[in-house]
Amino acid sequence: MTTIVGINCRDGVVLSSDKRASKGFFIGSKETQKILPVDETLAVAIAGQVSDAEYLVNAVRAERKLVTLQRGFPLSVKETSKLIANIAYNGMKSYQPYFAEFIVAGVDSTGPHVFISDMSGAVSPEEYVSTGSGSPIAYGVLESSYHKDLSIEDAKTIATSAVKAAMERDPGSGNGIDVVAIPATIAPTIVN
Repeated sequence: MTTIVGINCRDGVVLSSDKRASKGFFIGSKETQKILPVDETLAVAIAGQVSDAEYLVNAVRAERKLVTLQRGFPLSVKETSKLIANIAYNGMKSYQPYFAEFIVAGVDSTGPHVFISDMSGAVSPEEYVSTGSGSPIAYGVLESSYHKDLSIEDAKTIATSAVKAAMERDPGSGNGIDVVAIPATIAPTIVN
């Protein structure tokens, strides 16, 4: 139970989340970090079972570093999203699913990107997205506020408002808001 939001904007990407970790009807933590940086150009917001999500993000961090060393430039945001989706898919097919959903947001040589991936291994590019128990409420704010020419500052305001709205009505979301913005100016260039 959580609310995470991702927004693609003209000059970067923004991720936002609440801080509550619940165990059924019990609030297990009021300071959970649900946005995990992979490197300076990419971060992942997590919803679902924290241990599964953290394991997958740590595996992706390691694989991303390895691939960067092997080929001389990092995985794109799309390739990183697909890597998470492939690991999740393999878990599901081996009857050991990862009970987590991910919003992957970052910038690469082709610009800013936001993808959503779930435990089935599906991956989809999005301009704005939300998942978790508060997402139906967050979508109301996102759909009424989003437009293609958002600045990163406007996207931060909208992402915060979406999570805040979800926290007002969703008992699984609360205890503060984290926001991470990745500007497109830090995107690596590919040198062949």
